[in-house]
Amino acid sequence: MPFASVNQFAGTDQDDTEIRLYYETHGDPADPALLLVNGYSSQIIGWFEGFREQLAERGRFVVSFDNRDVGLSTHLDGVEVDLAAVSKAAAAAAVSGEPMPPVPYTLSDFADDAAGLLDHLGIGAAHIAGMSMGGMIVQQMAIDHPDRVLSMTSIMSTTNEPGYFEATPEAMAALMTPPPPDREGYIAASVASRKVSSSRRYFDPDRVAEMVATAYDRMFYPEGLPRQMAAVRCSRSRVESLRQLDVPTLVIHGRDDPLIMPNGGERTAELVPGANLLLIGDMGHDLPTPLWPILIDAMISHTAHAGPCR
Repeated sequence: MPFASVNQFAGTDQDDTEIRLYYETHGDPADPALLLVNGYSSQIIGWFEGFREQLAERGRFVVSFDNRDVGLSTHLDGVEVDLAAVSKAAAAAAVSGEPMPPVPYTLSDFADDAAGLLDHLGIGAAHIAGMSMGGMIVQQMAIDHPDRVLSMTSIMSTTNEPGYFEATPEAMAALMTPPPPDREGYIAASVASRKVSSSRRYFDPDRVAEMVATAYDRMFYPEGLPRQMAAVRCSRSRVESLRQLDVPTLVIHGRDDPLIMPNGGERTAELVPGANLLLIGDMGHDLPTPLWPILIDAMISHTAHAGPCR
């Protein structure tokens, strides 16, 4: 069984704010490093313990962490953002070419956090994989820090390009509805919300209830969600940057994903030179256990072909 270690890394962002990242590692540090990046509002447990352990058993040194403003990493307490106003201004700026509105941090700051964690662990370059907003972060990391990236896997994500960031109204409403503050209400609302976006064939309400209860008990921090979403909304299209990438890339997307429609993954694979695309018929916006063998096999194969070092 691969061993796991837990620690925190302290760094600073562009405004000299100390950012402490809670992280865990699984496996042998001598194996090729695989950095896993979480999505919007998702704690480290979004990459299930068993999923990480199976990757480690297949010969990867797995590094996972809580992004800033979620879980046990730094919370930017008291930093307010008017998400509705920011979203409106960002949409206008995307059309006009004017500067994006100021926000507490950006996807590039998330990417810098991840690169700083690699520095802390003494890892020169790693395979990187991210899901949903985490896919956006690893795309940005490959753009901003190409020398730190051996390969990239972008899972159920997109390019921030208009027309390729679509969700069903039900899925978007479920994502953006603030959660109730009490534990029982949070669990019930979260199960209902995840049912909208999860794989219809594999949705297990009892398992989801257990997972969201664990997340609530670990850290309930809804204040960070508007700041994380503002970082997404104020990120420009990555089209031209993705076209210039020279990073072995695998794009994984579910055909049953109502939150980021499959064309988001298809467009990502179309833009990155030489990218491989894996579309999974019964997969929604989640990592259902029955699909782990397919996902893990694909990630192991991709990282093996990309090579362990540069």
